[in-house]
Amino acid sequence: MQKKGYLSFVLHAHLPFIHHPESDDYLEESWLYEAISETYIPLLQNFQKLVDEGVKFKITMTMTPPLLSMLDSELLQKKYINYLNEHIELSKKEIERTKDNERINRLSKYYFDRYSNDLHWFKDIYNCNIITGFKHFQDLGVLEIITCGATHGYFPILYVNEKTVRAQIAVGVQTYEKYFGRKPRGIWLPECGYIPEADKYLREFGIDYAIVETHGVLYANPAPIYGTLAPIVSPRGFTVFGRDLESSRQVWSSINGYPGDFNYREFYRDIGYEADYDYIKPYIAHDGVRVNTGIKYHRITGKTENKDIYDVQWAKDSAERQAGHFLDCRTAQINNASKYMDKPPIVLCPYDAELYGHWWYEGPYWLYILFKKIYYDECNFELITPSEYIDRYPEIQQCEPCRSSWGANGYSEVWLNQSNDYAHKHLHFAGNRMCEVAYEFRDTTDKLKIEALNQMARELLLAQSSDWLFIITNGTMVDYAKKRIKDHIGRFTKLYSQVKHNNIDKEFLKDIQLKDAIFPDIDYHLYS
Repeated sequence: MQKKGYLSFVLHAHLPFIHHPESDDYLEESWLYEAISETYIPLLQNFQKLVDEGVKFKITMTMTPPLLSMLDSELLQKKYINYLNEHIELSKKEIERTKDNERINRLSKYYFDRYSNDLHWFKDIYNCNIITGFKHFQDLGVLEIITCGATHGYFPILYVNEKTVRAQIAVGVQTYEKYFGRKPRGIWLPECGYIPEADKYLREFGIDYAIVETHGVLYANPAPIYGTLAPIVSPRGFTVFGRDLESSRQVWSSINGYPGDFNYREFYRDIGYEADYDYIKPYIAHDGVRVNTGIKYHRITGKTENKDIYDVQWAKDSAERQAGHFLDCRTAQINNASKYMDKPPIVLCPYDAELYGHWWYEGPYWLYILFKKIYYDECNFELITPSEYIDRYPEIQQCEPCRSSWGANGYSEVWLNQSNDYAHKHLHFAGNRMCEVAYEFRDTTDKLKIEALNQMARELLLAQSSDWLFIITNGTMVDYAKKRIKDHIGRFTKLYSQVKHNNIDKEFLKDIQLKDAIFPDIDYHLYS
């Protein structure tokens, strides 16, 4: 069948930097371990299956600087191995505990095999660093990895001091080059937060395009003639791609999206909350609070408290049906759009990577089946990366993209509201102070002062993470998010005073360098 258009999947792999060498009691560190087991390793395994089977595919992923830094941390690698060993031990106990229930017992063995397999892939195949796996697929040409702001700082609020936005971009690009040995061509703007003021800095660091929310393109001036089915370029020469609403709804929607299928695994039923307390206590939070273990025995079943037992094969059957449905919908969408366009349409499908595997357990398998169907079945489109589309079709309509984000209601209220607005004055004040001391001590040769100034830059970037503001708005782990903002601003302010008064506390500096061990090559001159 003649190809009339393109489909571009973009997965945004991001987690805030959580690194606590001082303690094992931080539950938030498990966010990384869950993401590795449920999202990153399954994606890598399915990419490898596609390559081994000779299936040609293309996909794009963000790997944000905080995520890369955590995946590269020897401490967190060791903690992840401990996490896997605990889960292997628990699933082994579950095999014995559930031996009288055939369906659940089968799942216990499934989890034992899965966690054992994760340990094998992590230690034996990737030598404890899965970044090399993603780099391998980028080098093969099937994966395009793009970058993000250094710590996911939210540009539409930070830009009151543009140097802080420039630093977010500069450190994001620098971190990317360190791990992938090339410059990034694209960026996932943190929270898809687009502002025209950032264009010049994005271009300065060699970035060609960004992913933005749907209305960032639809509300552009003038209105784009192809809507979100083609990129637009700003008057400053920066290209943006908008999220396609129709394809996103089929995956995201809680009402009619695929993850709500009754055969899929129920996220909210977990033995961490349901098993006997004394039995499960060694595998939950250190303070005895019940938490998710990742071992879940129920399927969604429907809007009922009486959930049926999960069946892996039933879930795969649903994934295969829905991959076919998605393929048919995109074929019809592209067939219709191509009639009215003088170049092939591109349907851009951006999602949080953690949707695939963590929230929607079957998501990586669905993606694998979809890519096989696109390769083997009769369809009128092919997979492409945004970079390839720009290279093939360089004539792009010029429009001024609209300020936008993918937060609730499309703008900035998720990151600036009555629950978190207190933080912004501290973030802006610290940003201005960083620029002040970077300029004042731009010529210093004092090694200790340079170390302190570089650590100030790290603390500022970590405080600027949009994740803390998002968590406060959503009301989850609020105390931890508030503590992180307070800790980083406090450390920054103490260093500022010590640098200004030339009385740097070496022990204090050494302590926070160990805790906030991110961006080892950072240079405070970014702010001068």
